[in-house]
Amino acid sequence: MEASNKTLKVHIGRKVGRLREIRGIKQEAIAQELGVTQQAVSKLEQSEFIEDEVLEKIAKVLGVTSDAIKNFNEEAIVNIIVNSFSDFKDNASGINYNCDLNFNPIDKLVELYERLLQSEREKIEILKDSK
Repeated sequence: MEASNKTLKVHIGRKVGRLREIRGIKQEAIAQELGVTQQAVSKLEQSEFIEDEVLEKIAKVLGVTSDAIKNFNEEAIVNIIVNSFSDFKDNASGINYNCDLNFNPIDKLVELYERLLQSEREKIEILKDSK
């Protein structure tokens, strides 16, 4: 019971780090955008608290709002993904995604090659006409 009465500490730096990883952005990229070193970004991600002004800049680089960082909950995201996947699995038989299951990549390559060849022939004709 005592554990439920304790307020959980919000570690903003960890949230920044996880969002950065999810977005596939390296610390070096954030450092470059902020005009600091990679080590400074690493320190920020280890900080429990980040000033609002700095957090706004980080949020902009990550393409989210500072509120999104503050309210980020990885467990909630995992639950959404798991629930979405199970919903998809349950409904997959009733959904038509208009997928061509008989897709042949070689046919597509031939089609692409023929279009490129036709384009080159048209370019040659244009060059011949311009002489």
